[in-house]
Amino acid sequence: MQVSQYRGVLYLQYFLLFVDLFINAFCDLLRIDNVTQLVLFIIQDISQIFATIVIFLMFFNTYVFQAGLVGYLVSKFKFTIVILFLYFMLCVGLHVWTMTLRWNNVDAYIWNNGYQALYVFQRVGAVFYYYYYKRTALRLGDPRFYRDSRWLREQFDKVR
Repeated sequence: MQVSQYRGVLYLQYFLLFVDLFINAFCDLLRIDNVTQLVLFIIQDISQIFATIVIFLMFFNTYVFQAGLVGYLVSKFKFTIVILFLYFMLCVGLHVWTMTLRWNNVDAYIWNNGYQALYVFQRVGAVFYYYYYKRTALRLGDPRFYRDSRWLREQFDKVR
């Protein structure tokens, strides 16, 4: 991947992370009505889906993937992949529960124990999601992943 292409993809990834961070930070303040909050939650979920698609497209674009070392990429980035899917499930669960509890009254106080626990897990998961997603995006910019090299041949020999 050329530097100009990678820069554009990296900016797109940063933008998607910023959208997620913004909605996490301000969704409780922007609950003017149900539709507004529902649209924000849908935007957050769609941005997470796009961010996951972009990461996987970057995986597919690497020379390592094209050389058949899919297992190597999966093992190297498995924690990130797990975090992506776990955080998405936490967000969807929190969004559904929030909309279910607040649909009749937007200003309702809904901090029961289960909801509060899910809220905390989702926010802690967000920290891991931001860290590992950004780390993976930057690591996939390493030129070793995009060209044939001695390092890649050694990895290929280990697999055989």
